[in-house]
Amino acid sequence: MKTTKIEWTEKTWNPITECTQISAGCKNCYAMSMANRLCAMGQDKYKNAFNLTLHEKCLTEPLSWKMPAAIFVCSMSDIFNKAVPFHFIDKIMQIIKNTPQHKYQLLTKRSERMLKYFKTRNVPNNVWLGITVEAKEYKKRIDDLRKLKSARIRFLSCEPLLNDLGKLNLKNINWVIVGGESGVNGRLMKQSWVENIKEQCHQQSAAFFFKQWGTWGADGIKRNKYLNGKKLNGEIIQEIPQVI
Repeated sequence: MKTTKIEWTEKTWNPITECTQISAGCKNCYAMSMANRLCAMGQDKYKNAFNLTLHEKCLTEPLSWKMPAAIFVCSMSDIFNKAVPFHFIDKIMQIIKNTPQHKYQLLTKRSERMLKYFKTRNVPNNVWLGITVEAKEYKKRIDDLRKLKSARIRFLSCEPLLNDLGKLNLKNINWVIVGGESGVNGRLMKQSWVENIKEQCHQQSAAFFFKQWGTWGADGIKRNKYLNGKKLNGEIIQEIPQVI
């Protein structure tokens, strides 16, 4: 069933590819590097490299996935990019509604546009809504997410975690994913930043998922991410929120 290496999901669905950079976490974008690589390999879907592209032909893919799965929508883009028209997002949401056996994980850095979209639309029951909070400068996105009370699961992705987020208000936030940055230019993540988030998750009843250390280990040494691993104080902590 699992067809992606992203640990907190099982499948990816990309009816939109490519994006534009808007905040600090975008600096070493893995999607940009992958899209350019796939373009160079001659893959038709990525012939536009990292220029935003809508893929009508990909919209119906989940209709053939009969086994229930957790599906990350637009892992190679941002569904709420300002260049994506709302009528195309409507098409994505209709497929989501037509496949209730799946849970769809939507993650964005564009929380204001997400709010604008759902101002006139309901969040489907099988959608988990998430926003990226890679640094303290972007904590306002949490307040935007919290306003969408109809979402069954609301989550934060603190990846790549770039600084100490300080005090967090996790009221009505169900899940927090934390991870360090990978790649040759990956930036350092300190253990104290991770532990601060973990402690607040447990104090405020949010599930905590530690994905990986990335390029820099817990000891502050730069090495292959697989050698650095995903243990926090010797323990793998990858909690999943419970849907009530």
